[in-house]
Amino acid sequence: MTRSLPMTSASALLGSTVAIIGGGPAGLMAAEVLSQAGFKVDLYDGMPSVGRKFLLAGVGGMNITHSEAYPAFLSRYAERAPMIAPLLRGFGAQALCKWIHDLGIETFVGSSGRVFPTDMKAAPLLRAWLKRLRDAGVVIHTRHRWLGWNADSSLRIASPEGELRIEPAATLLALGGASWARLGSDGTWVPLLEQRAIEIAPLQPANCGFEVSAWSELLRSKYAGAPLKNIAMGLQGQSLRLGECVLTQTGVEGSLVYALSAQIREAINLHGCATVEIDLLPGKSLPDVHKALGKPRGSRSMSKHLHSQLGLDGVKAALLRELAPAQAFADPALLAEAVKGLPLTLLKPRPLDEAISTAGGVAFEAMDQRLMLRSLPGVFCAGEMLDWEAPTGGYLLTACFASGRAAGLGMVEWLRSVADE
Repeated sequence: MTRSLPMTSASALLGSTVAIIGGGPAGLMAAEVLSQAGFKVDLYDGMPSVGRKFLLAGVGGMNITHSEAYPAFLSRYAERAPMIAPLLRGFGAQALCKWIHDLGIETFVGSSGRVFPTDMKAAPLLRAWLKRLRDAGVVIHTRHRWLGWNADSSLRIASPEGELRIEPAATLLALGGASWARLGSDGTWVPLLEQRAIEIAPLQPANCGFEVSAWSELLRSKYAGAPLKNIAMGLQGQSLRLGECVLTQTGVEGSLVYALSAQIREAINLHGCATVEIDLLPGKSLPDVHKALGKPRGSRSMSKHLHSQLGLDGVKAALLRELAPAQAFADPALLAEAVKGLPLTLLKPRPLDEAISTAGGVAFEAMDQRLMLRSLPGVFCAGEMLDWEAPTGGYLLTACFASGRAAGLGMVEWLRSVADE
């Protein structure tokens, strides 16, 4: 654990050094809070530069947060909403946008309600932020990897010059999840905390693709990578969600699948597989589809009939042919039901390292309201390494920023309380 402070007054706190392990949004936000409170901050990151996954998230458009009303926003965190709520009350979407504006970066709200920097890029924001942190005295040590604790509870840090022994006044762990290991989030912190009897929920893929048993060679060779646009999808027996996804060599992925990934993953965990229903024409009712398919097709092929009556062709028609029972193509009623509820059985998520984010991590029950580990006083946790998940759309980043700020404030409060003892 982090050593106790040899101080007798709050004024003696100024000049104390704290350690932050991890240079993603949560760690950088905590560094800002602590430096503004007068603490010396040493931030350690194992990669050659900080914010690598943050920069990757900005490829194709930096979706920083979402503009929807707070109740809907909070609901995106599902069963972890009660734990995330205090973090968002302290630093929610509006506060995050103001913070970005204060860095000199303007934002706009897209048609989907997502919030982006005006130039759609992450790099200018990160550059402005790092300048602010360095101007505040934050020292960033790259290529410095945390190895755990020594027997005397000092930190072990592997550096280019060899292993270092660090004794900070307090420590924040902001090590990310276990997806995109090449960017630094590799989950190697899990056994280090488990050795200290910290409760860890198993890390699992979130916002990920899923595999089917096997596509036919025709579907795989001709349509892998093809987008399924303007469809609806949901677990069997549940309401369907509008959106789009992509067929892959092994199954499906994309925004609609990501939005359902937690439900799909948990169904697989419970039952060994999960069946989703796909509505290929959510803008048409079942009776309308049945009526259109019931019209005589004469000498036209079924493919031409589907195209002329329903506008179904390309990847949608191919998927219908792949998944609908053969007898449905001789029965308009059965075929209409397939068009409006095509069953697709998913067997497993794609590998953890391919996922956009991870579920699982440090249990909230293992921490107090300041995000300090109950069994390791002076050690705090924040960001994706906590046990929560959220869909894409800005929710992931917002909670990472918010948890980093909360942990930073918690560290300040704890350090002052120790100094006053």
